[in-house]
Amino acid sequence: MANTFLSDAEVAFLAGLVDRDVKFMVVGMAAAVVQGSDRGTEDVDLWFASRSDPGIDAAARSAGGSFAWRANPPMIVGKDLNNIDIVYKCSGLGSFEEEYEDAVEAELGGVRLKILPLARVIASKTAANRPKDKAALPSLRAALVALKASVKR
Repeated sequence: MANTFLSDAEVAFLAGLVDRDVKFMVVGMAAAVVQGSDRGTEDVDLWFASRSDPGIDAAARSAGGSFAWRANPPMIVGKDLNNIDIVYKCSGLGSFEEEYEDAVEAELGGVRLKILPLARVIASKTAANRPKDKAALPSLRAALVALKASVKR
């Protein structure tokens, strides 16, 4: 996957999280795209073990921004840090710890990250049941079939 939708600042933020051992994973469509979905996305949804981890703000500052933790929802703000969204919980999934245990590693913007497995992205989109999620499900399911087929080879 070409990760050109991320700015240099966003890549620096993600790398900063990893460098500071912040426990998080990529969820939503970005996780699906990294695993082969042909659906596009313009943002990266991040699910943190704890939004009070000081490494989040430190990573944001190292990328030229800051962590607006009192905003509703909390957000990463700063020049070229527009495509990072923070989620509290993913519909239809277990706790962060339960889902993190089965997260897969993948590369996004040249950074190795924990990613919610495609089957769990599908479970979350199914449970959310929003029109945009329902529209994405056929291509997500097709990507899962292709991913499983490539693993069997």
